[in-house]
Amino acid sequence: MRVTRIMSLFAIFVLLAAASAAQSNRPSQTFETSAGPVKVTPLYHASMLIEAGGKNIYIDLAKPANFSGLPKADLILITDIHGDHMDPEAIAAVSKSGTQIFAPPAVVATVTTAAAISNGETKSWAGWSIEAIPMYNLKRGPEPGKLYHDKGRGNGYVLTYGGKRFYISGDTEGIPEMRALKNIDVAFIPMNLPYTMTPEEAADAVKAFHPKVAIPYHYKGQDVQLFKKALDGTGIEVRLLEWYPQ
Repeated sequence: MRVTRIMSLFAIFVLLAAASAAQSNRPSQTFETSAGPVKVTPLYHASMLIEAGGKNIYIDLAKPANFSGLPKADLILITDIHGDHMDPEAIAAVSKSGTQIFAPPAVVATVTTAAAISNGETKSWAGWSIEAIPMYNLKRGPEPGKLYHDKGRGNGYVLTYGGKRFYISGDTEGIPEMRALKNIDVAFIPMNLPYTMTPEEAADAVKAFHPKVAIPYHYKGQDVQLFKKALDGTGIEVRLLEWYPQ
């Protein structure tokens, strides 16, 4: 009996150690705020984990992101209806009793446990201010007269915590609402064709609102060095992270 219990405890220890190792091997960025550090961990493509104040916020959970060893979600934010942003199976994998979900109304039609937040609305949650920002295409679409992302359907988000402002753009081109943003500390910017914009277009949009730090994401197939080069000498720090782990 005692041997069995020791073996069970050892097995639990091994699992916890493996989970801890899996999480520690993921690249992350930590940003200091007046309310304490905010840790951001890229997971895959548009999926990320934000940790602050003992709470875990996931953005755009979707396969093939690997969630092993990661904490359960306190809050999930979803930007759009496409499968690389909205994945009910991935949402279920990290949810627990009490997990809250904020999403645009078009997403709530599928993820029915989510609370709707529309462009221009702001919610307060656990010390965070969450503002829904428009995200849409200006010119790119599957055929003439249609856009990949229609205005009003999806949300970008400006998340404020401890005086720091984090912009999660979602799938968008360099729209006027992005260019008009103020006092952004960290901006996550997409650049993949044909759905959003080129690295050069993304850099041009970023110059307009001048965040302190710009981080490319949602960039599969694009040369992010072109984005970085286009921002050389602007005073904007570009951080290139790994969003497509093997």
